[in-house]
Amino acid sequence: MENQEELTMFNHPLKWFKHQVTGWPQQNYYLWWFALGCQIMTLVNGKIDTIAIVTFFGTMIGVLCILSINAAKSVNGILGIISASCLIYVGISAKNYLSCFEQVAYMLTLDFPVIFAVKSWNDETVNHIKTFTLGKWIIAITATIIVWVLSAVLIGKYTNDPRPWIDGLSFAVSLTAGIMCFFRYNNQYIWWLFSSIFQLILWGITYAQGGASLAMAVNSSIYLMNDILAFTTSPWFKAGRKKMGLNEIKK
Repeated sequence: MENQEELTMFNHPLKWFKHQVTGWPQQNYYLWWFALGCQIMTLVNGKIDTIAIVTFFGTMIGVLCILSINAAKSVNGILGIISASCLIYVGISAKNYLSCFEQVAYMLTLDFPVIFAVKSWNDETVNHIKTFTLGKWIIAITATIIVWVLSAVLIGKYTNDPRPWIDGLSFAVSLTAGIMCFFRYNNQYIWWLFSSIFQLILWGITYAQGGASLAMAVNSSIYLMNDILAFTTSPWFKAGRKKMGLNEIKK
């Protein structure tokens, strides 16, 4: 019988992918189908062009990515790269430049490291989840504020980004959350929750100003649903761990 620890995307890619997307909490699959329905309706009710198609593909892969993070599966790495590539294109077209840097940051701090971190991101990930001490809370909050201010000031000064402060806030919170995720801190979901809210505001404003399709705002609302879902069903938190028969998380 094949040892699951040796099953990776490099030696058995199809078996690995099937293994990665099965066994998730049932609610994850419900949210995926709900997101697909919402995005299809958004796509067919608007102008179908290159941006619309790339947005649809990027957002749906993105939903699959965040659901895999919810389930603590390393497939989020490859899905994140595909989604990020699409959303960078969308961000450039909308002039939300920090949303592009946000996607690049995901790839550098989370997606690529997860793909190659086969010793730390595998089936045992659920047994190595951590939570913040007081000191790490202070570091994370301080770092987020510093990144927000610096990124907003710089992007506003050197580009024609029309929404530098909300773009910068979304970038800072998302960047910090991605780093937390790679190091397997469950506190990431506090940051993901606010990230989804700020992204919803960002893309809602962008849509209202004619700079993007409604699909990006819809996608942010789906992300928000996933963040809320994680607190009750994901192995990142006590309720989900109890359902799965896992030990409690220690600091």
